[in-house]
Amino acid sequence: MNFRLPALTLVLMVRLCSLIILLLLTTVYVFAQAPKREFRAAWIATVSNIDWPSKPGLPAIQQQQEFIARLDKLKELGCNAVIVQIRPASDAFFPSSFEPWSRFLTGRQGQPPFPYYDPLEFMIEQAHARNMEFHAWFNPFRALTDSKKNPNPSSHVTKAHPDWVVNYGGKALLNPGIPEAREYVIRVIMDVVKRYDIDAVHLDDYFYPYRIAGVEFGDTRAYNLYGTGFSSRDDWRRNNVNLFVSALNTNIKSVKSHVKFGISPFGVWRNAVKDPMGSPTRGGQTNYDDLFADVLLWMRNGWIDYCLPQLYWEHGHRLVAFEILMPWWDNHAYERHMYFGLGVYRMVGATKGTWASTHELMWQLRDIRHKAKNPGYSLYSVSNFDKIKLPIADSIKKFNRSVAFPPVMKWLDSVAPAPPVVRFVQGPEGTLLRWDPINPKNEPLRFAVYRFTNNETVNLQKADKIISLSSTTEYLDEGAGKFKKCTYVVTALDRLWNESGASNLVSTSVN
Repeated sequence: MNFRLPALTLVLMVRLCSLIILLLLTTVYVFAQAPKREFRAAWIATVSNIDWPSKPGLPAIQQQQEFIARLDKLKELGCNAVIVQIRPASDAFFPSSFEPWSRFLTGRQGQPPFPYYDPLEFMIEQAHARNMEFHAWFNPFRALTDSKKNPNPSSHVTKAHPDWVVNYGGKALLNPGIPEAREYVIRVIMDVVKRYDIDAVHLDDYFYPYRIAGVEFGDTRAYNLYGTGFSSRDDWRRNNVNLFVSALNTNIKSVKSHVKFGISPFGVWRNAVKDPMGSPTRGGQTNYDDLFADVLLWMRNGWIDYCLPQLYWEHGHRLVAFEILMPWWDNHAYERHMYFGLGVYRMVGATKGTWASTHELMWQLRDIRHKAKNPGYSLYSVSNFDKIKLPIADSIKKFNRSVAFPPVMKWLDSVAPAPPVVRFVQGPEGTLLRWDPINPKNEPLRFAVYRFTNNETVNLQKADKIISLSSTTEYLDEGAGKFKKCTYVVTALDRLWNESGASNLVSTSVN
């Protein structure tokens, strides 16, 4: 009996099969192309207890447990850096001789945690134990989140120098136009750089505040005093921020040349209708014209090591589309690193539209991975993963299933450490690798263990072959018995992620 399908049905089946094959190939491509170098981070905001601690005044042990849980979640997502807000509003999440303990930490401004501990030291240690960079996030000029409430002691900057303070939009801000105020903020930040083993200083987008229609920022007195020689107050304001950024970079590098300096500006530098160098967007406010942040100047002059613009909009947005802004920023990196801030928070509570599925965020991650010169991103922010019902965390885990090192910043250091010398012992529990590092500078090192099985070609560019990254000098491969032959290579990485050449090859086989 001959059975023939109608021609139209055959065509539809062929197309359906082709589509399925294409989707499978695309999935394999997306998940197989994980790069070995990619900055993967998330913000942990402390202002108003957005991300951590869950509320003010918790016992120290509960604060620590919550922070560890946050880090463990980010480690699961494949992150290799964390950006933690340690100075939300001229206060401190660390013992400071300049500013009081934050009320967001202890419940009362100026009161230390109980039982006492140093939260910043603890957080840095926990991040480094997970091979994650710790980027110390400062809000430079915010003095009070509520200008009508000032619980600070009389020695606090807002009371000792009320002439530095401008009330705007319900908040109190230190005036960037006063040289002494800028110098004060630099001293606060440098105190942390000198005393703590941070990997980076990170500033957010608040220099001058976002404009409020019809309300002028009250800096006339400072402008009359310091604005001589400028054709406009806008130019003077931009110069104030430029002086601050340049001076802070100089101070950081003079004390610890390995500490990175990054800034996360608003997502639009300038619209092309005002400047042909700007992006073809229609942003309502911009860095250059409203926040007085000339980010491109900072990049061109090498004053910052990475820029992390906040691109919290979707593909196809009618004013500020992601597919326009991401390549625009990447094309203006000026030999520095350009990463991208992604708005995970947009998915919280979304029941329809672009953010009601995992599609948009994963699309953005793929664009960054496959199109950016030095791929990297930060997710805003970590507590949103507690609230999103969609399986976005699972999707990110799969996307980042192999280890990635942060991109190397060659202008800071390009000298790789020497490769270690490896030996092994094979036993019933697996293959125990041990190595002797060659470390004449006694610098902090990490070690990556690569495993190639069953006569695979040794290729250190394959991130999925990294089975361990740690600061220890041994590794037990409990899974070695699953393969007929294993070849191991160990490399050393310094604190700026310069990687050594391959160690001696070690091969084991099952008889």
